[in-house]
Amino acid sequence: MRSILFIVNPIAGSSPKQEIEGIARKMINPEELLCRFAYTEYAGHAYTLAAQAVKEECQTVVAVGGDGTINEVARALVHSQTELGIIPCGSGNGLARHLMLPKEAKRALQIILNGESSLVDYGIINGHHFFCTCGMGFDAIVSKKFAQAGRRGFLTYIDSVVKEFKSYVPENYRIEADGVEVINEKAFLLSFANASQYGNNAYIAPHALISDGLLDMILMEPFDFIEASQISLELFNKTLNKHTKIKSLQGKEFAVYREKEGLIHIDGDALQTSARVDIKIVPKGLRVIINPSADRSHRHPNFLQHATSNLFRSFNTLRSRLHKK
Repeated sequence: MRSILFIVNPIAGSSPKQEIEGIARKMINPEELLCRFAYTEYAGHAYTLAAQAVKEECQTVVAVGGDGTINEVARALVHSQTELGIIPCGSGNGLARHLMLPKEAKRALQIILNGESSLVDYGIINGHHFFCTCGMGFDAIVSKKFAQAGRRGFLTYIDSVVKEFKSYVPENYRIEADGVEVINEKAFLLSFANASQYGNNAYIAPHALISDGLLDMILMEPFDFIEASQISLELFNKTLNKHTKIKSLQGKEFAVYREKEGLIHIDGDALQTSARVDIKIVPKGLRVIINPSADRSHRHPNFLQHATSNLFRSFNTLRSRLHKK
């Protein structure tokens, strides 16, 4: 009998998750599928629960939460026969959005129960696994501030961006790609993408593919306030790679040398690490349940309009603050 474990992070995102267990138990026939639920109680608990499930040869482990929860669960599943299912309940849901998985619980559960899976890549940055994106610079600082904000959601993230934008000072990075030095310059941020977006349909690497055996590196050069609005629009319009302030390339391994130790982010979670940062791709190391009917060309136009409007409003607020100084 197929067994499935749902690992629920009750504090992920801003939406309630208590009803998901009830929905699942109504949809699942207990004579055909052994179903269990576990609720995380502390940071790292999802990893522990998932690792135990692998030892017990559980066929499917479902992460019910955001990219941080997915990261913990997926780390325990790499190079095993246990497949990852996702019910996205986070603030950004970058990996789930890249895979075109629905947020609506019943639809996500139906995909999981159908059980069509595929092998995908994952990345490692200074010994830490990531499955969507990692990076350093401005987005790492914002990730830390967002975690400290006490509230989740897209608008809280934008508020963190606005507050940090004025005081942020870009760093210099020397970058090697597959053993060859390719860049030595200041950058606003430096991102490495296994999947195409941060979350909330903000496409930092529009052409990134999760199973091509490559990472997409994106360097965003320092920019002024006038350019910020256009960059924000292109971030949500899947055209960021065309902006003159963007440099991008693909590779399997990268080494980044910065002036001092500092923050990086791993699937949106910030941590402190050394001045040298090593990043590499591990091809086809994780089995993930996919959406077989996903329309990969869908651009979410209604969300784009709403998100871009919020971004322009936020940057206008920042402009007003700067003019008052």
